Amino acid sequence: MKSFQQTPKSLGYRFPAEWEPQAATWLSWPHNKDTWPGKFEPIPDVFTAIVKTLTQFQHVNINVNDEDMREDVMTRLTKAGIERPRFTLYTIPTNDAWCRDHGPAFVVNPKAKQPLAIVDWGYNAWGGKYPPFDLDDVVPVRIAEQRKLPLFSPGIVMEGGSIDVNSKGCLLTSKSCLLNPNRNPKLSKTEIENYLLNYYSVEKILWIDKGIVGDDTDGHIDDTARFVNPSTIVAVVEDDPADENHKILQENLAQLKSFRDQDGKPFRIVELPMPSPMFYNNQREPASYANFLIMNGAVLVPTFRDPKDKEALEILQREFPTRKVIGIDCVDLAWGLGTLHCISQQEPMVVAP
Repeated sequence: MKSFQQTPKSLGYRFPAEWEPQAATWLSWPHNKDTWPGKFEPIPDVFTAIVKTLTQFQHVNINVNDEDMREDVMTRLTKAGIERPRFTLYTIPTNDAWCRDHGPAFVVNPKAKQPLAIVDWGYNAWGGKYPPFDLDDVVPVRIAEQRKLPLFSPGIVMEGGSIDVNSKGCLLTSKSCLLNPNRNPKLSKTEIENYLLNYYSVEKILWIDKGIVGDDTDGHIDDTARFVNPSTIVAVVEDDPADENHKILQENLAQLKSFRDQDGKPFRIVELPMPSPMFYNNQREPASYANFLIMNGAVLVPTFRDPKDKEALEILQREFPTRKVIGIDCVDLAWGLGTLHCISQQEPMVVAP
């Protein structure tokens, strides 16, 4: 494993958009019962169902803690009828299951001697909220070791769910998360932007202010606004003026409408509904249709047994006309305060220039 001193941008690597061709989806198998207190029992079955859907479209790589977990996962997936060549189990211990945030950020440069590399952002469980997180923090390093991939190490905290890119030079994120002093307290906004520009290989940073209520990540963008193509952003909105999210999301919407892309053109903004408020043990969950997962040939969308599920699926099907949009029941998963995008991380396919 080679560790680069230069940045991905300086060496011609880039972070592909999620709709670009993928080699695999990465997951970390759930085992932390504190993440779903009182409701962990159904979670492995939920993951099994998700893997079954994912493997219909592409390969799935799964981090497992040890041989006992490997055997358990293998048994579950085999019983579910998932063929062995469709997934790979990696013995890489984790503290939790949120692979979007602790997993590797893959960058590509088809012209390089090693065309696939990993950015190893630091991870501190969303500002030190859920210790321990030492195992999660080194997941990218362990994957780079096992896959013999080169590694970029920026040395700052960054989570995959906090950013989204449009493949043409724009990166979307939120101030409430990335500028929160519980991440990188010694860095200014300009310094953080420089890291984003150079390690995600983008040209322009677009900041919205806040995330949705109940989001313990301090406002990850993958619950509020997502690129669906280089010129279109879907943004969740709350119609009920009495809901806490209404004002937040209207302000975000206004900001999104004011943004200009890398060529100075306004984005096309598509509004996506929010499901009715979801609570468990009197705690509001950050349920959002924006937490969808894009993959080869399909888009998996969290559903919440809500009348708005159908509308959200129809909107996203229009935005992804060449992919099959599939709803996945995430009522149980959401109690962990995240859903489909939060548990996954894409590995891009290296496409010859």
